[in-house]
Amino acid sequence: MEIIYEIAGNTLTARLFGEMDHYTAGKVREDIDSTMKQYETINLVFDFSRVTFMDSSGIGVVLGRYKILQPSGGKVLIAGCSQKIYSILNMAGVFFLIPCTQTREEAIRLLQEQEAEKWKRK
Repeated sequence: MEIIYEIAGNTLTARLFGEMDHYTAGKVREDIDSTMKQYETINLVFDFSRVTFMDSSGIGVVLGRYKILQPSGGKVLIAGCSQKIYSILNMAGVFFLIPCTQTREEAIRLLQEQEAEKWKRK
């Protein structure tokens, strides 16, 4: 699996390419965690538009990042799922916790709007 990272403000976008299964999940988890730490980002967008397969290990990567970021106020969003990947995540109940947008740009815009709203309330 290949990962391309993009940073916008305090948000890391992980653009994933290929299969996320038990063979690749550990490496994906380690790469994302170390990149978030290196760039001190607090939000994470998973761009699944180029993911061709996902099993429960991939779901674990997503939920694990949510569990890590949620206590400190960080957000996780999912973007660009194919119908197949969307169905897998939906059946696992992921969307009860994590919002999904059609594109990574929409996800980043949503996070920026939430951040701006938070500052307005202060």
